Amino acid sequence: MNLGHIDYLNCYPFYFHMFEKESLKGVKIFSDYPSVLNIMMAKGQLDMSPISSAACADIADDVLILPQFCLSSIGYVGSVILVSKAPIEDLNHKKVGITSASHTSVVLLKVLLKKYYRQEPIFVPTGPRPALTDLDAALIIGNDAMVKISVPAPYVYDLGDLWLRKTGFPVVFAVVAVRESIVNKFEPQIRAVVSSYHTSLGYLEREKEVVIRKAKKRYPDILYDIDHYYDLLEFQFNENLKDALMSYYKAAGELGLIRNVKRLRYMDI
Repeated sequence: MNLGHIDYLNCYPFYFHMFEKESLKGVKIFSDYPSVLNIMMAKGQLDMSPISSAACADIADDVLILPQFCLSSIGYVGSVILVSKAPIEDLNHKKVGITSASHTSVVLLKVLLKKYYRQEPIFVPTGPRPALTDLDAALIIGNDAMVKISVPAPYVYDLGDLWLRKTGFPVVFAVVAVRESIVNKFEPQIRAVVSSYHTSLGYLEREKEVVIRKAKKRYPDILYDIDHYYDLLEFQFNENLKDALMSYYKAAGELGLIRNVKRLRYMDI
């Protein structure tokens, strides 16, 4: 079975057991940016993977979602930021770089700017670590938001914090999807991955310092306080977060930014 892994600090706790303790028989792991995994899932190149919540909307008819896990933040998290030369209220018709690394955060930014700040900038695709040389603002996510920025920006906005302030909801950045067509074929492997995820989160709870030490070794350029960062994240997909995700889908769908999603189909496992 082909399993995706978002190669970011926030996803590492799910894979601690697989990477550091015990590999899973019959499971091949592909590590990359969320956007790459999104495409691989859509093309059937991955059987199971954490994917961007926004990308999940496009393939909702073909996948089942694990009801136990997600990557979420409630308010400020520090790894999804807009760096800007001007205040966010003054970005109308300005050039705003949007990272190619993910989809959820791009949609999140577009909803915030249009619906809550009444701004319609010119969006320019960028790489994961854009410079503001030819841009007025830029979206940076994941590890790239937690390393030293070459030219500090006068304005830095945390999108998770803005979303909570404007909507009252946290942000579910990613969910774990399984291609429905492979469930019977790979049921033992799927169960093994689910068990490994639970085990990994258990390590984060009981032996946090060990997980942090290994995370620092894997991502040495991260300047952020990893201990504090993991406290800001939510990994358990509770009912409040499921409601928050549907609210996000509704807002994005109304603006035509994603396919309209009325419900997600959860895997009974």
